[in-house]
Amino acid sequence: MGEDEMSILDVSGLRKTFGSVTAVEDIGFTVEAGEVFTIIGPNGAGKTTTLEMIEGLQTPDRGQIAFGGRTWAKDAEAIKIMIGVQPQSSAMFDLLTVEENLELFATFYPKPRQSAEILEMINLTDHRSKRVKSLSGGQRQRLAIGLAMISDPEIIFLDEPTTGLDPQARRNIWEIILKLKSLGKTTILTTHYMEEAEKLSDRVCIVDQGRVVTLDSPAMLIDRLTKEREVRLSFTDGAEAAAEAERMAQSLSSVVRTDRDGADLKLWTEHPEDTLLDLFGFTKQRGFRVEQVAIRELSLEDVFIAYTGKEWRD
Repeated sequence: MGEDEMSILDVSGLRKTFGSVTAVEDIGFTVEAGEVFTIIGPNGAGKTTTLEMIEGLQTPDRGQIAFGGRTWAKDAEAIKIMIGVQPQSSAMFDLLTVEENLELFATFYPKPRQSAEILEMINLTDHRSKRVKSLSGGQRQRLAIGLAMISDPEIIFLDEPTTGLDPQARRNIWEIILKLKSLGKTTILTTHYMEEAEKLSDRVCIVDQGRVVTLDSPAMLIDRLTKEREVRLSFTDGAEAAAEAERMAQSLSSVVRTDRDGADLKLWTEHPEDTLLDLFGFTKQRGFRVEQVAIRELSLEDVFIAYTGKEWRD
């Protein structure tokens, strides 16, 4: 089992109840060193509770959490140095500057990183003398990640780091996460933005109702969902041409189903290249002009809906 040597975190059989509410039913996964591991799921799926148990903020009712053999029961001090947790906004000192916050947090750890280095990494060097209370939402969020990194941890936990940010501020955070990856850090991320999970993650763990429903790389999840691709064509020559093309497409073994709306034809095929080759042979022979062709790629959102039966809500 060569693979196990690399795992930096092993979680198995986690369960957590609050009164009569079961927040986490049964959650387990392994995280490899250096990967961006993303937990996604609808609100109330148990993402935050799972993270808090791993971070040592909540005690599981049952289940195991091990950081390469270290456990909270035996090695709490060692784990605290090994992990970086993004503090809630309330933990930051509003009247201190960005740099003073970093310097203060640095005093909590034996071997902190230099604040100048962190400022560079979170792109706040120009704002280092600004008081926290006058920062924008995106800048605050970047500072929170900086504070999680000051101990120079191996694993960084980011719980929905881009929620409520505008698209540009969100992309700034993506850049930081990719920077962390290039430094060899392991990032455990929760998000409810599909595009974010798809862009950043090495592996995605979909959680629903307190359980893991599936776990794999975004590409594999998408690939495993279905081999079909949706092909759309629209015909300059109108509905008549589209109807003839549809009849022809239905005779092809590669085509699973078709759907036509006037001059627009959609077909689902397991071999889009073959299907298009046959179709274009046909339209050329008939002299039909095709105005537009698109092959729709599936996204992580399609996977999510297939696994949880829930529409995605940003």
